[in-house]
Amino acid sequence: MRDLRALPKANLHLHLTGAMRPATLAELAARAGLPVPRPLPPDVVHDWSAFQTRYDAARAVLRTAADIARVVAEAVADDLADGAGWVELQVDPASYADRLGSAEAVVEAALAGAAGRAGLVLSASWAGPPEQALRVARLAARYADSGVVGFGLSNDERRGRVTDFVPAARLAAEAGLRCVPHAGFYAAAWHVRDCVRLLGAVRIGHGLTAARDPATLDLLARRRVALEVCPTSYPPLGVGTVAGLPLRALLAAGVPVALGTDDPLLFGAGLADQYALVRRRLALTDAELATLAGHSIEASSAPPERRAALRAEVVRWLGAAS
Repeated sequence: MRDLRALPKANLHLHLTGAMRPATLAELAARAGLPVPRPLPPDVVHDWSAFQTRYDAARAVLRTAADIARVVAEAVADDLADGAGWVELQVDPASYADRLGSAEAVVEAALAGAAGRAGLVLSASWAGPPEQALRVARLAARYADSGVVGFGLSNDERRGRVTDFVPAARLAAEAGLRCVPHAGFYAAAWHVRDCVRLLGAVRIGHGLTAARDPATLDLLARRRVALEVCPTSYPPLGVGTVAGLPLRALLAAGVPVALGTDDPLLFGAGLADQYALVRRRLALTDAELATLAGHSIEASSAPPERRAALRAEVVRWLGAAS
């Protein structure tokens, strides 16, 4: 059996706070005199608020630019150890700006932690006002030549209207940034379609409801819009099981699929773990796993020469004896 940590891949779906190591969380919580948020209990279905409460409690321990740089650096190191040749980490600047003094300070701290080994996606919230999304898009555009590679929309997609975020997505696109919103986690396939058609999304965070609609699958396949699928994120929030993930159906429809980690702090699994989980639960072959890894590389914002090198390494991994 081939070593999944040796399989070259990209992690395209990872959030700043959710990327924190548990030991780092415990250390920073003790420094701040804050309780360590409890993990999501396994085998129990939670609503979004249970997840968000824990995420917010973990985010509260990040007080300084050094904290943010440290978390980013450690997250990138963890992914590199799991075989990632490229990482894209999503940061909501507004969530940390008050503590650091400005949104710019947040971005610069995260870029310092990335140290050129990862790209940043600056995100606004589906639950926030469109004006805030415009501010984030403008900020992302300012750092487009410094390591920011995309503009995202996170949080529960049911709390915002796609049309409200068209101006922000357009501004980001004009700066050469990729639009990578969360979509189709709770909302039906129409939400994924609207994000592609109205926002110009080139990747979709999650998007599994698209699998239920042939027209949406066709749109994703024709435009080569990748779905960032994070296997451990769905059972705790009641939106599916690992065994029920439609990965083979998506691949058969021609839709690119990139496995990501989302929030390993809360869901308890790193990048190689995601591959191991679908290998075990869905009986994916090494060839199918190599296809997923290849899709993650192709859908990334890594420089062209880096993508080419990683694709060649995937071929070598698959050709090696198991």
